Amino acid sequence: MPKSPAIYARISSDRDGQQLGVRRQIGDCAALIARRGWPPAQVYTDDDISAYGGKPRPAYRQLLRAITEGEVDAVVVWHLDRLHRQPKELEGFFEVCAAAGVNDLASVSGDIDLATHDGQFLARILGAVSKKESDDKSRRIARKALELAQAGKIGGGGTRPYGYRDDRRTVIAPEARVIREVAARLLAGDSLRSVAIDLNRRGIRSVTGSPWQPQTLRRMVLSARISGQREHHGEIVVKAEWPAIISPAQTARLRALFADPERRTNRATRRYLLKGLLRCGHCGATLRARPRGGGDRRYGCTKGPGQPGCGRTWILSEPLEAFISEAVLYRLDTPTLSARLAGSPEPDPADDAHAELLADQAQLDELAAAYGDKALTLREYLVARKPIERRIEASRRRISRQRGTSALDEFAHRPGALRAAWPTLTLSRQHAIIAAVLAHISVDRAVRGLNRFDQRRLDPVWRV
Repeated sequence: MPKSPAIYARISSDRDGQQLGVRRQIGDCAALIARRGWPPAQVYTDDDISAYGGKPRPAYRQLLRAITEGEVDAVVVWHLDRLHRQPKELEGFFEVCAAAGVNDLASVSGDIDLATHDGQFLARILGAVSKKESDDKSRRIARKALELAQAGKIGGGGTRPYGYRDDRRTVIAPEARVIREVAARLLAGDSLRSVAIDLNRRGIRSVTGSPWQPQTLRRMVLSARISGQREHHGEIVVKAEWPAIISPAQTARLRALFADPERRTNRATRRYLLKGLLRCGHCGATLRARPRGGGDRRYGCTKGPGQPGCGRTWILSEPLEAFISEAVLYRLDTPTLSARLAGSPEPDPADDAHAELLADQAQLDELAAAYGDKALTLREYLVARKPIERRIEASRRRISRQRGTSALDEFAHRPGALRAAWPTLTLSRQHAIIAAVLAHISVDRAVRGLNRFDQRRLDPVWRV
């Protein structure tokens, strides 16, 4: 008779979190132990964890460790598929039990003697059957998910998406306003970090009630759901059955913005307003942020490994940034440019690019369907696919290039508003506004002996 039996219980999905499934398993296993007169068992439970997907199972690892250390000499499960769904895991379990001398594997549906070849053979058969059932179920679920996506219908469960009620169709007006604000601010140049900090400061919380994190915001704005579109495996498939909160064009621009390899990926707060906008007047290299030993901020044409500059051009940040900021504000306040910004809005090229992108993606889907129906050979399919993919990539580049044009949208129809709001804007937002107006600034070398800021060193190249 075993002296230290263990019960292992597992359930793949526990959406309500009440552990009803594992409690039923434990109850049935405990009743089996009592009928046999075995001593009370240790219980190991993995709740809401699938054995099929290969996710770590903490309680299962603890069980193996207890078997290895001699703390468990028999295992009781509700059914063998609660223990394993993968044949390779079953073989590993055999090896651990054999090394520890554990031969008893009892289940409510029938015992297995691990000490015999017949018992192990039976366990392998049951494991193979469970694997086949899991494969079939996974295939059915994947096919159903694709079917729902292609029909633009709701799929999946879990926590409701921000902006929508539990039915995932009804828009929550206050949350929708937050989504529109976040999208507009990111497209205008604000960073994820600064937006998250501001939302938390204002007491606006995420759908779970926790403070916003940059990655949480990123997932939300990149989701096609908020623009009324259905996606599958990260690709936008079709218009969805629920209402949009932002436009599909905004989603396309947001995705292009965050896919841009030049986008800053570090989390440090921006300290240099003109980073990336300064060029050395001597060699043409981009000036880098390089503080002095005493901590004074400055830009310099650095020279060294991986830094192809000449090392001859340096300029202090404070007076330069103040001068360029004032120049940009003055330029935007000029009557001609103000009239141009406040005039009738021209069609957004990004919207046209987005329409072309959707049309080409639809054509690519039609082409794949034709190949699936054997209307095309593989060679014909590959030849036809290349020009469509080139057009798709070109549209994405156009959308990406248009990402900065909204930096001035908020101030286009409000003369003087930008100057008044400038001190309150984040450094990232200020940088985006300057970059929308200035292509770059060429900085000449300083005049020897002149120890003051000299604006004659600067040669700005304006966009507008």
